[in-house]
Amino acid sequence: MEGLIPFILASGSPRRTQLLKQAGIPHRVVVAQVVEEEDPSADPRQMVLHNSYIKAKAVSDLYPQAIVLGADTTVALGDRVLNKPADLADSRRMLQSLSGKEHTVHTGICLLCPRLGIEECEDNTAWVRFKNLSEETITRYQSLVNTLDKAGAYGIQEGKEMIIEAYQEPLSTIMGLPVEYIQERLRGLGLWQRLTA
Repeated sequence: MEGLIPFILASGSPRRTQLLKQAGIPHRVVVAQVVEEEDPSADPRQMVLHNSYIKAKAVSDLYPQAIVLGADTTVALGDRVLNKPADLADSRRMLQSLSGKEHTVHTGICLLCPRLGIEECEDNTAWVRFKNLSEETITRYQSLVNTLDKAGAYGIQEGKEMIIEAYQEPLSTIMGLPVEYIQERLRGLGLWQRLTA
């Protein structure tokens, strides 16, 4: 196999773009026009795998010569999925429910390239343990961080010293794009040089 292959991120998330840039993976962004599953009673693993696949598939259908990366992240507290909160009151309820507890962050990753016969999806998980949060801490956190655009109403890259007691590496999985895993798969598929040459 020879020649460069375009790499497309099927997500409008600025955090994911930033993580890919930091990992040295050249890419362009094409936002997938899909309706994501967001059922709070769904199996979190199946949900992120489904959503990451439909994002990647929608963009791959438009660019079959490219390697397309779809991703989706959610937070699971026990068997309950915590997606993006509907409003600040919902955000507060989520943060209250996470207070003092350990939960799981699921990030689904899907790599598609019909031209090369590549179709693989994987659920990457990491645990996060919250500090005991006072009402004052929650109010302060909400004033500093936009909790409405984040699953579980928090982002580990912002103000984590206020709310996080401990977490499982790599941090990128919790941020929504496990770039170490993606690099490993691109190398395993023999594609790394064709993206970065």
